[in-house]
Amino acid sequence: MDYSYLLFVNFFVFCTCSASQPNFVLLFADDLGFGDLGCYGHPTSLTPNLDRLAAGGLRFTDFYCTSPVCSPSRASLLTGRYQTRSGIYPGVLYPGSRGGLPLNETTIAEVLKPLGYATAAVGKWHLGFGANGTFLPTKQGFDQYLGIPYSHDMGPCWNLTCFPPDVKCFGLCDVGTVTVPLMQNDAIKQQPVDFLNLERAYSDFATNFIAASAKKKQPFFLYYPSHHTHYPQYAGPGAAGQTLRGPFGDALFEFDTTIGNIMTTLEKTGVLNNTLIIFTSDNGPELMRMSRGGNAGLLKCGKGTTYEGGMREPAIAYWPSTIRPGVTHELASTLDILPTFASLAGAKLPQVVLDGVDMTEILINHGKSKREAMMFYPTDPSEMYGLFALRLGRYKAHYYTRGATHSGTTPDQDCPVFAVLKAHDPPLLFDLEADPSENYPLSLVGKPELQAVLEQIKKVKQQFEASMVFGKSQISKGVDPNLEPCCNPQCSPKPSCCMC
Repeated sequence: MDYSYLLFVNFFVFCTCSASQPNFVLLFADDLGFGDLGCYGHPTSLTPNLDRLAAGGLRFTDFYCTSPVCSPSRASLLTGRYQTRSGIYPGVLYPGSRGGLPLNETTIAEVLKPLGYATAAVGKWHLGFGANGTFLPTKQGFDQYLGIPYSHDMGPCWNLTCFPPDVKCFGLCDVGTVTVPLMQNDAIKQQPVDFLNLERAYSDFATNFIAASAKKKQPFFLYYPSHHTHYPQYAGPGAAGQTLRGPFGDALFEFDTTIGNIMTTLEKTGVLNNTLIIFTSDNGPELMRMSRGGNAGLLKCGKGTTYEGGMREPAIAYWPSTIRPGVTHELASTLDILPTFASLAGAKLPQVVLDGVDMTEILINHGKSKREAMMFYPTDPSEMYGLFALRLGRYKAHYYTRGATHSGTTPDQDCPVFAVLKAHDPPLLFDLEADPSENYPLSLVGKPELQAVLEQIKKVKQQFEASMVFGKSQISKGVDPNLEPCCNPQCSPKPSCCMC
């Protein structure tokens, strides 16, 4: 008997019932590498809940983010569009940045809200703060928000301690800016944030949101972009010192524990079978931090680069009774999450150019991907250089290569910042199925079939770049220290007086 057909029929009936709109939980790690999870092969990571999701769900081997750094990757995740379209480039946003994710961009939350979804974000936003909180999640379709509006190292971290409290965490943070604030909706709840108890606050917020939505029988979308495992790592009671992997492992375990609490709440409230959970990461590991920076596994380089280690991510989709356990080698991306959620919920897509495709066929039937190619932009994309690399099927062509400060310290000389920009004509061509580590560029001599592959890649590249309209850079608008969030805005002297 063809059980996959029956599963599809049941799923179709399930989704066409207006009273059973699926819930969505989107879990987003920070600077987590392809080789960092137990279910992806790391021998000492303690990730029992993520391993459970992988064992009972669909694990991706060829899943990509769109940028090797934070802000642009998050913009693409929430809009289904490459960051070049929304202007979240070059680099990342800062506490006093004038720009942010443009309000005319449509987020996943804004796609789902017209259908009656409750929406909440908890954790790291990093898509702008702006004047009077112009760019916060509550201005981008989220009903509720609890979190830090940017990266947790963007402020003096004298209060960033591990457990017990008298043990300082390893690492340095930014100085000369305000202490890191904890926002609740549009207001500062705490400044500086208490990192030792932050994860418990996030866990309580997330589980209470789920419980309240379930009680009202309201479909919901929970977006949890964690600060873990970005450097410098921290961990509170219950996680610090609990793993064999040190501070990085403890931080990852604390994140995993919150995921376990979310799972337990979904089960207790009776909505687990009607909830699609997707887990992935914003970009690859910050290898310059060595053992405290994450691991790309067998992939080349890491954060800041357009090699596989910078942009290929672990990813898991879990939906009991709907997604059969397994592994997929189909090409997929964070870009595809918005159109997939929209399809499953019956929502209208934004009337803009979308770069994402619907992954439902992959999720439900372990079928083929609608994604033909994946584009690789550097941290500072420009119309002059265009794409640095392009993957089409099993092949990836590098038109430009460059190392990055984030990927220093490794023995591979292609990874650190000293590996300066280099153009390749013809492009370096790799077979990622045979050589995912990008160690052995293919020789084109006497191989007309590979010449044909390159011609097809060139055609796809030209078509894509012809369709790309670069949005005005939001990050190039610069920084104004007066825009940094301060719980006591009239105080002096700033920034040290911003403490409440």
